[in-house]
Amino acid sequence: MKDAEINQSSIKKLGAFKRQVISIAQEDLVKAEYLEPGKLLPLIVEPSINGLNLTAWAENNRPFIETNLLKNGGILFRNFQVNGAADFENFIKALSGELLEYSYRSTPRNHVSGNIYTSTEYPAEQSIPLHNEMSYSRNWPIKIGFYCVQPAQQGGETPIADSRKVFQRIDPTIREKFRQKQVMYVRNYRHGLDLSWQNVFQTTDKSEVEHYCRNNSIEFEWYDQDSLKTRQICHAVAMHPKTGEDVWFNQAHLFHVSSLNSAVREGLFAGFNEEELPRNAYYGDGSPIETSVLDEIRDIYKQEAITFVWQTGDVLLLDNMLACHGRNPFVGLRKVLAGMAERFGK
Repeated sequence: MKDAEINQSSIKKLGAFKRQVISIAQEDLVKAEYLEPGKLLPLIVEPSINGLNLTAWAENNRPFIETNLLKNGGILFRNFQVNGAADFENFIKALSGELLEYSYRSTPRNHVSGNIYTSTEYPAEQSIPLHNEMSYSRNWPIKIGFYCVQPAQQGGETPIADSRKVFQRIDPTIREKFRQKQVMYVRNYRHGLDLSWQNVFQTTDKSEVEHYCRNNSIEFEWYDQDSLKTRQICHAVAMHPKTGEDVWFNQAHLFHVSSLNSAVREGLFAGFNEEELPRNAYYGDGSPIETSVLDEIRDIYKQEAITFVWQTGDVLLLDNMLACHGRNPFVGLRKVLAGMAERFGK
């Protein structure tokens, strides 16, 4: 692989540093190495022989994968044989059983096959900030995988970061305030503005929406005939069920109105008051979250971000609590698929 340049934001790209080789005495079929000495995310695993099928290898090496996923937070499988979306799904099944359906959605995706979806389909010129999948909910997947069918002509990387390090770098006073107060997510579903409630809840039946909301402690209110407003209080900090480590685990920085660019924000406020915005975030007691605090958290995410250049056939497996992910803007066609497994929640 060619070395990638270090960009001005000092985000490290795959190949920019001399890799540190890890000895795997029990398995000669693969080699594993770190992106940079002292940096555990991601672990890069590649076959030592040609034509090694990722699913078949994973079925026989699940302990190795599980151990290193908990240690490193993410593994990039490169140069394995992966025969399309169905094989990618079988790889995740080999580790975690049946995949999860993408319900209670936050972003637009298209269904591919089984429980495999396209990654978030925002316009190519937009970036998606680092986040943990469904950390705006009380239920989330422990594992999330990404499969690169076609890398972009330029850009389109999937930056990742260690959620443990993000947590550790946030000011303890801020962390404790969020831990105590939690985060309230407020969403307004209207036709033609952000995702519809039919898309988010994957149903056209209002009674099914109400049933989901009641079962998940979501306050709801119907208005304007077919419009819906919801409020839900969720964690800001979560403890990993296996490692016992605290991680920063919320999407306040994404849902908060300050995440929008100024033109979009001004356009929304021209037509709606704050309580009517498509989405927003508050402390759990309803008090406003300071924009300066969220900006500080966003800066930490940026400083911890690590990017690698996608190659066709790459599979990135993340522990969704230990590692967060995002997306850089891109040029040209890009197709990255996603699958989630192992539901967990409070």
